Amino acid sequence: MKKAVITLETLACPSCLQKIENATKNLADVEENSVKVLFNSSKAKLDFDAEKISIEEIEKAIQDLGYPVIKSKVKDA
Repeated sequence: MKKAVITLETLACPSCLQKIENATKNLADVEENSVKVLFNSSKAKLDFDAEKISIEEIEKAIQDLGYPVIKSKVKDA
């Protein structure tokens, strides 16, 4: 498993947070209970199985909702 911290453009409202949280929780191979979207810092934190899903696929799921990703950091869990 890997841990990711994804920095997003500033989130405008709590419903943005919910949309991102739901989209990432529903991705296969993302640890559902690890997903946390931090409104004040505009970051998403999650654990994922890097052998089955890439950070780029996770970023794309967020960007497909209309929320630009600024950068991602990935490290071993």
